[in-house]
Amino acid sequence: MHEAYLARLPEDLRANPLPHRESTWWRWRDADVHLERVGDPAAPVRVLLLHGAGGHAGALWPYAAYAARHGLHVVVPDLPGYGHTRVPRRAAVRYPDWVALVCDLLRAERENHAGRLVVVGASMGGLLAYDAATRTGLADRVLVTCLFDPRDPVARKHISRFAWLGSAARAALRVLAGPLGYLRVPLRWVTNMGAISNDPALTSLVLRDRLGGGNRVPLGFLRSFLDSAPGVEPEHATGPAFVLAHPGEDRWTPTEVSLRFFDRLAAPKELVLLEGAGHYPVEAPGAHRLAELIVAFGRE
Repeated sequence: MHEAYLARLPEDLRANPLPHRESTWWRWRDADVHLERVGDPAAPVRVLLLHGAGGHAGALWPYAAYAARHGLHVVVPDLPGYGHTRVPRRAAVRYPDWVALVCDLLRAERENHAGRLVVVGASMGGLLAYDAATRTGLADRVLVTCLFDPRDPVARKHISRFAWLGSAARAALRVLAGPLGYLRVPLRWVTNMGAISNDPALTSLVLRDRLGGGNRVPLGFLRSFLDSAPGVEPEHATGPAFVLAHPGEDRWTPTEVSLRFFDRLAAPKELVLLEGAGHYPVEAPGAHRLAELIVAFGRE
C-alpha cells in the first residue's frame, strides 16, 4: 500500500533510495498504537506527521520518506480506528480520544528528543496538529494543509458529502448518536471523499483503502468531532508559529474555508498556496512546495 501512494507523487519527489522505515507499537491507555518511524532517530529535527479522516501512516509515506531522505526523523501514528492501531472497540472511538492521544504522543516525543520538534497535519490532521500544539506548548513549529473549525457552518457544508447534510448533520447526529452512536458507517456516505484529490487514480486508491478512506467510522465519532472545540481559541493562541500550506485547487476544503480559522490566529503565521494541487497534494508545483516547506524545518 505504501508503494501505491508513493507512485502518485511526481517522480522527482519519490525518495531514492527509500529511507529506513520501522513499524513500532506504543501502548496508550487500552490501545496499541501503530507508529511508523522513518529515518534516523538521532536526527536533529523530529516531525510528528498526522493524517486526517481519509488517511493512515501508509498514505503519508510519500512525504515521510522525502523528509527522512533530507535528514529529518518522521513519526507517523495510525490514529484509533485507522491503519493498524488496535483498540478494544473501534465503535467506541471518539474525536477527543484523538486529541488526547496526539497530546500525549507529543509529550512522549519531547521527552525523548532534545532538538527541534515539528508537527505537520494533513487535512483534518491540521486542526489536530493545532490543538495538540496549543494545548501542550511543546511544538517548535506547526505546518498544516488545512485548518477548519467544525463548529463553523460554512466548514461543515464543505466537509459533508452534500451541502444540505452539513447544515443538518450536527443536529441530526445529536439525536442519532445517542442510540446509534456505536453504528459504524462508510466514511464516503457522510463526507465528500470524492474530492480528496484531483487525481482520479489517487482518489480511487483512497476510496478502496480499508485502512483509510474506505474505512467505516462510528456516528458517535462524527458527532464528537462536529461538537468539538479547540482547547485554545485561535484569538488566544500565542505560539508556536504556524504555516498554512493550503492546496490552491482544493475541491474539498477550499482555501477560504481554512482562512476563516487562520485569520483569527493571534500566533505568528504564514500562508503559502500550493499551486495546482488538490486536497491530497500530489500535483506539481504544489507538491514540490509542500515537500520543500517540510524539509526547510531542518535547515532553520
